[in-house]
Amino acid sequence: MTDVEQQVEQICRGVADVIPRPELVDKLRRGKALRVKFGVDPTAPDIHLGHTVPLSKLRQLQDLGHTAVLIIGDFTARIGDPSGRSTTRPQLTEEDVRVAAETYTEQVFKVLDHERVEVHYNSTWLAPMDAQAMVRLCAETTVARMLERDDFSKRYREETPIGVHEFLYPLFQAHDSVVVRSDIELGGTDQTFNLLLARQLQKSAGQEPQVAVVLPLLEGTDGSQKMSKSLGNHIGVAEPASEIFGKVMSISDALMVRYWELLCGRDGREMERSMAAGEAHPMDLKKDLAETLAARFRGTAEAGAARAAFEQRFQKRELDVEALPERRISQADLPERLAALLHSVELVESNSDGRRLIKQGAVRIDGEVVRDEAVSLPAGASYVVQVGKRRVVRLTIS
Repeated sequence: MTDVEQQVEQICRGVADVIPRPELVDKLRRGKALRVKFGVDPTAPDIHLGHTVPLSKLRQLQDLGHTAVLIIGDFTARIGDPSGRSTTRPQLTEEDVRVAAETYTEQVFKVLDHERVEVHYNSTWLAPMDAQAMVRLCAETTVARMLERDDFSKRYREETPIGVHEFLYPLFQAHDSVVVRSDIELGGTDQTFNLLLARQLQKSAGQEPQVAVVLPLLEGTDGSQKMSKSLGNHIGVAEPASEIFGKVMSISDALMVRYWELLCGRDGREMERSMAAGEAHPMDLKKDLAETLAARFRGTAEAGAARAAFEQRFQKRELDVEALPERRISQADLPERLAALLHSVELVESNSDGRRLIKQGAVRIDGEVVRDEAVSLPAGASYVVQVGKRRVVRLTIS
């Protein structure tokens, strides 16, 4: 294959659609680095694997020599993306967005190459817009066109309120493409309308329209619904390596192949063929996937320890304390409350999460269920601290 054919094959692998594909081929044939845009709204403090599907594709395009253009939607996040919503999103405060943006910018670079990316905050050009500029932007489309969106048309038919500000969101996202002069934009299937609206605005601005690379939405660990923190089927990139590893090991073999394809760029059909032919065992492939993802976000040492601990616990049916990931803390820094300790050693996502699990009897120290919130652990010793079946560390107090 030619270089262009190889790039097209890699870019199209695992995607839902490329609109229009001939324009992608034409852009690649020119032999120049393309500007590949991906926008993310910092609406919550941490991202999960579902968010990393387009990030992984963006990294793939970086590796092909193209320029990643990352838009942090600190302005659009305050409006709320209506995509896939049956009701109006609650509007966030500027402080909510600022806190979430700090973790987003840190976590996305666990996937992207920091040296080959432009980072822009869309408040830079959207916040200064005056009323006249806003009216000009709104004149770029019609209400009828907006109602072509599935989520808007469904809400309109069901007489569910649609805020006028929600119509602005697709326009703002499309305007971002004009500002950064994107050649390609990545987005999920729920973003297709917004990606195509950007093509319309770019044409009006006298620019060559971008190609829309539409990516499938990643199913959560339940294998049926879109990965979501609110549904509890997510795998967070900030979770401990043992938790990432254990959650990946809980998914089905079919979903494992999909994760390999969408998150790591592997050829899913080839993997299915090799499993069917007995050349690869699903369990080995799943452990390799779990370790790969844990290493991407928590480092190779923690990922290797998580794999060893998993194999020791679930395959050899015993617990090797020395193989557990270690957390060290001084007696002076030891929290007074157990929930805070669990949070500080990354066994729970928050203090309230810790308190809930303690009440449920899901917390053990050295094999004993602990329900007392007061922490009394003498210094100069190590303790096996476990939450549920998969989250476990060796805690050393100095």
